[in-house]
Amino acid sequence: MLWKLLLRPQPCRLCSRRRVLPAPRHRPSVARFTCTPDNQSKKENERTVEKLYQCSVDIRKIRRLKGWVLLEDETYVEEIASILQQLGADETVVASILERCPEAIVRSPAAVSIQRDLWQSVCRNKEELVKLIEQFPESFFAVQDQENRKRNVQFFQELGLKNVVISRFLTTASSIFHNPVEQNKQMIRILQESYLNLGGSEANMKVWLLKLLSQDPFILLNSSAAIKETLEFLQEQGFTDFEILHLLSKLKGFLFQLSPRSIQNSISFSKSAFKCTDHDLKQLVLKCPALLYYSVPVLEERIQVLLKEGISIAQIRETPMVLELTPQIVQYRIRKLNSLGYRIKDGHLANLHGTKKEFEANFGKIQAKKGRPLFNPVAPLNVDE
Repeated sequence: MLWKLLLRPQPCRLCSRRRVLPAPRHRPSVARFTCTPDNQSKKENERTVEKLYQCSVDIRKIRRLKGWVLLEDETYVEEIASILQQLGADETVVASILERCPEAIVRSPAAVSIQRDLWQSVCRNKEELVKLIEQFPESFFAVQDQENRKRNVQFFQELGLKNVVISRFLTTASSIFHNPVEQNKQMIRILQESYLNLGGSEANMKVWLLKLLSQDPFILLNSSAAIKETLEFLQEQGFTDFEILHLLSKLKGFLFQLSPRSIQNSISFSKSAFKCTDHDLKQLVLKCPALLYYSVPVLEERIQVLLKEGISIAQIRETPMVLELTPQIVQYRIRKLNSLGYRIKDGHLANLHGTKKEFEANFGKIQAKKGRPLFNPVAPLNVDE
């Protein structure tokens, strides 16, 4: 058993020790040629392959996903691994990051250090930062526009956004940091003016704006013309400023993702499906703003699923919020209610819609009520003398 332990590959701590033990059978050959459209038979950088191997990286994954990295003349395997390890990443995490985002090794260590400092400014500790890098390595190693990123982070902090929200932006909405900070500031001003022009109050504006950005940061990628066009179209459809403000509060920035044409299509479909007047339809939309947001095929599918379950159009009109649920969720909830003998088609849809937590609470009440014995106040009590 001792000779097996001696032959087992032992990964280094800082990817700087060279191996002296025999290589395992799966060790990739460094004398590898890769064919690309630009260079038909360029040899892999042997030093890069060796350094990655020392870091316990599976070279086969890199060859399969982004083999071009192994052809680069200048790479920084040890330096990038060292930066990650200084944050507390162990060898397994470092290997995983480099396998998923091999282009990290062609980034300048100085640029990566600047990115590390920026991300660390919105993370509570190094452990949280390492987890973010492990989850979103491509976002972390996208090191272009660093000065612009820094200015945008500072602007969002001054605006009042919490660091946890900004860190989420960096990972899942990194495109908004490509905007010049003045462009993002201008869009914020337009949103604030729109809110106030619709009758919103100064006192509530900041809270509304921060919620809007938290739920849909991509609104910053919109144009001022598109926002104006959407608001004007809703006014032409007969919605008052107060009603538009209500829709904006419910849909947040998702409202501005819609074009007048898509809104018109959804309105026309809903009016036909529910056989209602313009006034009645407007009331339905105010109850369920998702009628504007969902496309016609989505609305049609959800209505058809409800009808197949025996639910009537009249019931849907009474509780249109049920259309916010996917067909799978609707069918699952109906089966659960049926298990208690509750026939949804004969009752109110209020027990069907809502969040998962709300549904489970309603289900629990129905279950408790069904299991509770009836009490007859005039029946004699059996009491032992």
